[in-house]
This record gives sequence, C-alpha cells and structure tokens, in this order.
Amino acid sequence: MSNMNIDKIKEDFPIFKNNPTLVYLDSAATSQRPQQVIDAVNEFYTNYNANVHRGIYKISEEASEKFENVRTKVRDFISAKSEQEIIFTKNTTESINLVMRGWGEKNIKKGDKIVISIMEHHSNFVPWQQLAKQKGAKLEIIDINEEGELKESDFEKIKGAKLLAITHVSNVLGTLNNVNKLCKLAHDAGAKVLVDGAQSIPHMQIDASAIDCDFFAFSGHKMLGPTGVGILYGKEQVLEETDPFLYGGDMISEVHVEESKWNELPFKFESGTPPASSVIGLGAAIDYLGKLGMENIRKHEQIITQYALQKMTEINGVNIFGPKNPEKRAGVIAFTVNGVHPHDLASILDEYNVAIRSGHHCAMPLHERLALPASSRASFYIYNDKKDVDKLCDGIKEAKKIFKVD
Repeated sequence: MSNMNIDKIKEDFPIFKNNPTLVYLDSAATSQRPQQVIDAVNEFYTNYNANVHRGIYKISEEASEKFENVRTKVRDFISAKSEQEIIFTKNTTESINLVMRGWGEKNIKKGDKIVISIMEHHSNFVPWQQLAKQKGAKLEIIDINEEGELKESDFEKIKGAKLLAITHVSNVLGTLNNVNKLCKLAHDAGAKVLVDGAQSIPHMQIDASAIDCDFFAFSGHKMLGPTGVGILYGKEQVLEETDPFLYGGDMISEVHVEESKWNELPFKFESGTPPASSVIGLGAAIDYLGKLGMENIRKHEQIITQYALQKMTEINGVNIFGPKNPEKRAGVIAFTVNGVHPHDLASILDEYNVAIRSGHHCAMPLHERLALPASSRASFYIYNDKKDVDKLCDGIKEAKKIFKVD
C-alpha cells in the first residue's frame, strides 16, 4: 500500500474543493496546482512585484533573490553541479529548441547523423527533423518492440551520431527508457545527448549528473508549478559552446555599435523579462514535491498503475499499449476500446466528470507506427487513488453499453 494520504493531499488543491467529484486523469498534459503554489505566485504580485536583475530598490532586490533561490532549488532537485547549469525557459519545447538553435545549428553539418526514437513527443521530433532537412543531415529513428520498449538492436544507429535526442518517459506508452545506458552508448560513440524529461521529472527522482546527459529539458506545469516556466539543464562546458538563440536585454554584458558580448552562464540564454512569478511558483512546487518525497510519489504511482492495468485488462475489448510491468513504465496508460472512438469515449467519461485525453497526444509518428488514428490516455499523479481508476473503468463500461459493443 502507498504511504501517501491522498485525501489529505487533495485538500491542498482548490480545484478538488471547488469540483469535488472531479476525477482528473490528464496530469501528463498538465498537473493541477496546490494552494502553496498559488499562494507563492499571489505573494509575488501582492508584496514584491518588480522586474528581476534590474532594480537596486528593495522589492526588486527581493524579487531577484527569490528568483535566484529557485535556481538553487532546481539544481538540488536534479542533482546538477552548479546554478550555472540551470537555464529558465518557457517550457520543455523552448528548452529543446534552444539546444537545436544554439548547439545544433552550430555543430550539425551535412551528412551528420541525428538519432531520435519513434516514441518522441513532437517537441523532440520536429526540431531535429527540421534541422536535419536544413543541414542535409541524416535523421535515424530507433523503433519499438511489441511491448512498447525501444528496440535494443536499433541502438546500433547511435554509432557515428553527433546527437541522440531521447525521451526519458513516453507520454503515450509510459515506457521508462534506460537513459543512463543510452547516454553511455552515445558518449562512447562521440555523440552528445539531450533527454526530454517532461514526463519523468514530476514522478521520480532525477539525478542529471548520474544520467550524464549533456542536456535535460522539462516543464514546471507538469510538476505542480505554473505554466510559462521550463528548465534546460546543460553541462557547463557544453553550454559554454552553445550560442544564445534569443537576443535582447539581460543576456548581454556589453553592447556597442559594432558588436555585442554575451553575459555569463546561465544568463546568456535568458533574454528579456523572465517569468518571475512562474519561476517563484515553481520553487513552491519543488518544495511541495520534496516534502512528499519523490520515492514515495514513484511508489504510489506504481501501485495505482498496476491496479489500473489489472482492472482495465479485465474489460473485454480494451487494448492497452506499452509495457505491462509497472516498474518499466510511468503512471500513464494509452488504450483503445473496440467499437468506441477515443473522442467519443472522452466525451462520455466527461459526463461522469472523469477527465482523460484523447487524440494522438502530440505523438503522431508513434500512432502511425502503431497503426492507430487516435488513442485514449489516462495519466495518474499524487492526487489519484484506486477509486479514480474504478470510476474510469465504470465509465468505459458505460460507453460500451451506449455503443452496444461487447
């Protein structure tokens, strides 16, 4: 049994107080926010709203200090070596595009090889697809096996690559990839590695130094934080070799008519007014997750996922994609129901106040690989329990009755 008190946790989330029958199963898209995060954002606007890094008056200095304190929290949260390795962005997508523009355009040449997987989110697929076209480079794709895990025989493709860009956890299959092993293979082959951690960081302990990736990208809004803030972690030496891709205020040290010089790390990548309130909210989210304990969160989700896999498998006509072993996956389950379109299923479930995702989940190449026009997706987090799974299953059964399918 999980040692997390879900009823007590839900009391921290206003959305469940205001909508007590809501069964929210779409945290892979965005998580809900606890009151502690909302309060931190509100406190910023109420008590010390000012631009950071620019004023020498009290509230600006307070805003700057609290802003930079979050950089330290992120460093500790992912076990990075220094604050210089932590860059604030808008979201995971911007973090990946920063690497594509700042490192990729500089280092990828005609004939070079970029390796990704078929399970990538569009944010870690399209940038490399477009860079390969732009540079005349070759885009190699690691396939999956019947269990929805990466085909190890395809790891040969990493040899001779300049870059491996890989998701830590599939936002569709839930597959937990062995990024430590993949980083070693890539580095042995002389390649740099970017890990898309959007779906792993909210759910498990991340040690960027142990993973040994060159870049690690994630978003605040999937881990209880506000929208509008993401993180790019990068090894200091690699970041020094990466160019900024946005120019403007705060990312410069000097500007003259003839030339400009960039600011030191990490500020050379943070142009313009940053999302200070969102960053401070992210700090509160990290504090909240830290109190719960990432190991406890992971254990709880494995219990819920195992229960969901068992209960959903018992329903005739439900097809589940991805690993069957909950230890090999995160708390996300993509599935179809024979005779019921995913969009229809989501609409019917919504009538019972059960929120799931339907469509291709920004992973069209994977759905094409699986020969699926769309799928349904239920994703679990700290405020879900077995009762939520039961309501999901009851809704699926009701949809089958409505569409008269066995």
